[in-house]
Amino acid sequence: MFQFLNNFLHEFELPLQNPVLVFSLILIIILLSPILLKKLNIPGIIGLIISGVIIGPNGFNILEKNSAVDLFSTIGLLYIMFIAGLELDMNEFKVNRNKSYLFGFFTFIIPLLIGFPVCYYFLDYDFNASFLTASMFSTHTLVTYPIVSKFGIAKNQAVAITVGGTILTDTAVLIILAVIIGNTQGNLTQDFWITLGISLVIFSLIMFYFIPKVSAWFFKKLESEKHSQYIFVLAVVFFAAFLAEVAGVEPIIGAFVAGLALNKLIPHSSALMNRIEFMGNSLFIPFFLISVGMIVDVSVIFSGSAAIIIAITLTIVALIGKWLAALFTQMAFKYSSIQRTLIFGLSSSHAAATLAVILVGYNAKILDENILNGTIILILITCVVASFVTEKASKKIILIQDEFNSGHISLHKKEHILMPIANLNNIDKLLDFSIFIKDKKSPNPISILSVVTNDLEAESNIIKARTKLEQFVRQASATETKVEILTTIDHNAASGISRISREIMSDIIVLGWPQKAGLLDKLIGEKVDSIISNTTKTTFICSMSQPLSLHKRIVVASPPLSEFENGFDLWLAKLSKLAQELSIPIQIYCNNTTSKAIDLFAKSNKILALITTTSFDDWSDFLVLSRNIKPNDLFVLISARKGSVSYLGFLEHIPHKMERYFDANSKIIVYPEQYCDVFVNERYEGLTAEPINKGIETVQKIGHGIGKMFSKGETE
Repeated sequence: MFQFLNNFLHEFELPLQNPVLVFSLILIIILLSPILLKKLNIPGIIGLIISGVIIGPNGFNILEKNSAVDLFSTIGLLYIMFIAGLELDMNEFKVNRNKSYLFGFFTFIIPLLIGFPVCYYFLDYDFNASFLTASMFSTHTLVTYPIVSKFGIAKNQAVAITVGGTILTDTAVLIILAVIIGNTQGNLTQDFWITLGISLVIFSLIMFYFIPKVSAWFFKKLESEKHSQYIFVLAVVFFAAFLAEVAGVEPIIGAFVAGLALNKLIPHSSALMNRIEFMGNSLFIPFFLISVGMIVDVSVIFSGSAAIIIAITLTIVALIGKWLAALFTQMAFKYSSIQRTLIFGLSSSHAAATLAVILVGYNAKILDENILNGTIILILITCVVASFVTEKASKKIILIQDEFNSGHISLHKKEHILMPIANLNNIDKLLDFSIFIKDKKSPNPISILSVVTNDLEAESNIIKARTKLEQFVRQASATETKVEILTTIDHNAASGISRISREIMSDIIVLGWPQKAGLLDKLIGEKVDSIISNTTKTTFICSMSQPLSLHKRIVVASPPLSEFENGFDLWLAKLSKLAQELSIPIQIYCNNTTSKAIDLFAKSNKILALITTTSFDDWSDFLVLSRNIKPNDLFVLISARKGSVSYLGFLEHIPHKMERYFDANSKIIVYPEQYCDVFVNERYEGLTAEPINKGIETVQKIGHGIGKMFSKGETE
């Protein structure tokens, strides 16, 4: 008994050594600190950092900085940078890359210009020490990035340019560090610059050329192996970090570049992205934040007036430099004060890169112990300030977005997507498509419908159908999307789908591509045609030849007068959302009138997706568009139901014609909503009968011409 008690007490000798006990303590801290501090309206990040201070070697010495803690800390830091690169809206970044460059310049040069004279004249350090310390002010670590990610504003333009600027300024500072160390050691030769340049070129070639190709091949071949995909992503991240270190820059640069390289292959609403964020936010990133606290030594405040003066000076200079950089950025781009605050909050926290600069300088005897201790206090204070500022700004931006969205596309806030299933082979791609276009604020689930023939085996068939569809509920749950299974009995599929769409008041119907019609289908009417003619909802008919994440563009053909359909706003909003999820542009072929309507919609609703329009009026030769379609394009044709204002005669039986001419491509046919019971579209108010009649006559002529062209093509 006494032996057991002694062994038990021995395990709790400080610092703790038992790895199981150490891990348990860390998990308890990760669990409790955010929950307890949330009641005090204090960001959870601060709780994790303060917990690290308390349990660290400079606190109560409960844990020591050993290899295991360092490993998890490194993983957490790399994870933050990787997620930052992964969540970056590449379309937004490309459009605003010059803004990122300018912010990167401001956040690098302003703290440097303020910090150098302060260190050189006020703190009385030599040139190398002053310049190295001043460059430390220019760095920042995205410690508070999980806050903006949690609030769902990671794609805000202010966030995008801050993330881009972070990489620019940190890379510049780390190169300065290498130069100063090389200068101190007398190694700053021509060979140094040549080696650094060549290694960075090779690193960039591997990451931006080979990694995306290998990743696309892997995701396509192992599309169903979700766990293997996650392991592959982790392998890419740490391999990229290793390559960056070999190239002569910090591993965090490699992790960020890995995020950029995989950005278009991992949609934000995908199950894989959900797993990546879950593991990072639950374990790796909190571990890093705790380890940041463990390096803080509060006792330096009491070690003498010199240490206090240096710590206060460094902290004030660091915060002023970053605030001025955010102010100059706001003035240059005419941002709001809230966006300025958000930029300051994201860029004011100093941690990993700052510590790397100071530790290297201290070990090289360029910096003394007072700078080291002052920097550690700076890390604690800036992380606390940045956490409060970022959370406050994020909440304000959310409120503004909610107020804005309440006046735009409000009709679809409670949208309901119905996904009838006839063939289980392609349901996973249809489900992914539905998840990507779904409004996340809608409380309604995605409803998967199976229509069972009304016969003697109807009940047993319903049970079989529900059992087969259960696995897809689990697939959707991995993306935190609600899915419900509906089964109904009817004499035919079209009738069942039409009835259920009305019963659940669905806004959107997502159908699989129709199979080749048999003799019976031709005699009684094909299923898809029956569904289209018996429903008025916006309908997407989809055929995906490859995973959605592998597409490079969305190419849309929108016929004349399509802007006058009730469903115009809806299909354009959904395609824009899909493009944003996949970080790919939209190319729309239409006439000038439709182009103006698209531009107006994009501006009034602040669409983030990159949309370009190309004038196209020769609808009598519609298939000429196939010359502009590439293998990795998702081709979308906007069709119309009979009797609608944009209906073209040649669009009848168009799925079979598209199957022939766009066989290798993923393709979607959209039938916009024809009628709307909620409101009368304002676009119809100024529409007179005379131009419509003329338009219909023109369209009919075009339809006859295209019909002849198809007939000729089939004869050949």
